[in-house]
Amino acid sequence: MAIGFIGLGNIGKPMAKHLLKLSEDVWVYDVVQASVGELVSLGARGAVQPKQLAEKCRVIGLCVRDDNDVDSLLYGPDGLFENGQKDSIIAIHSTVMQASILRWAASGKAKGIHVIDAPITGGAAGAEAATLCYMVGGPKDIVERCRSIFSTSGQKIIHAGDTGAGIALKLCNNLMTYAAFTAVHEAASLAKAGGLSIDMLFEVGRSNGVVTPQMEAFIGNRARAASLGPEGFAKAFGPFGTLGKKDLTAALRSGEKLGLTLPATARIAELIEDVVLDRY
Repeated sequence: MAIGFIGLGNIGKPMAKHLLKLSEDVWVYDVVQASVGELVSLGARGAVQPKQLAEKCRVIGLCVRDDNDVDSLLYGPDGLFENGQKDSIIAIHSTVMQASILRWAASGKAKGIHVIDAPITGGAAGAEAATLCYMVGGPKDIVERCRSIFSTSGQKIIHAGDTGAGIALKLCNNLMTYAAFTAVHEAASLAKAGGLSIDMLFEVGRSNGVVTPQMEAFIGNRARAASLGPEGFAKAFGPFGTLGKKDLTAALRSGEKLGLTLPATARIAELIEDVVLDRY
């Protein structure tokens, strides 16, 4: 049985490339066939539909945009559930709703397929450098069966607990990330309005640990993207705001199911697209 990977975006593609370190066949699929072709040129096997991976692979990683994309891959006559091998594993690397993970795990169990949540942090650079951090939820024995696979692109693998715990940890991490982006955006705006330089703000923030490298990178990358002009800026950076709103909404809904209100997070979810595009 082979290893499979679906979703060859800016993070998924390098993750899939690292799987070629294993002494097993690697099957890949993406709606963009050029991305599949690139992996094939490096030694992977290309699929023209997800069904092929389900029929051939013992472990399949999914790194796609959102819950709806995962649903479309798992269900239906050509989906992974209908065509998957019993005792195979599907690892969800996407940032999705915790409720969705639990629903997919129940559907998989009915088919004899294990679904675990294995979101990652570290971004495209971490995927390229194989320094990602995996946050995994699922039974210990199933997680251990995936450890060597995740280790091809991961420097740290954290078994967070039962199914759903990995995505819960990821949502908490993303909540802090977007809150930090909002804080540094507003601080930079205040500094600029008061005649202070951002470099001075960062110098102070570095000295006391308030400003992280990630916060600095956000401001720097945003400034470079802005130099592309309004259309280029929106095209290059706009998707990050959309993803931020999706991730924060997922955190809010998870909180609701636990009887928890997150008022600051709710406000950041409303603001994050404007923060990313420097619109206020």
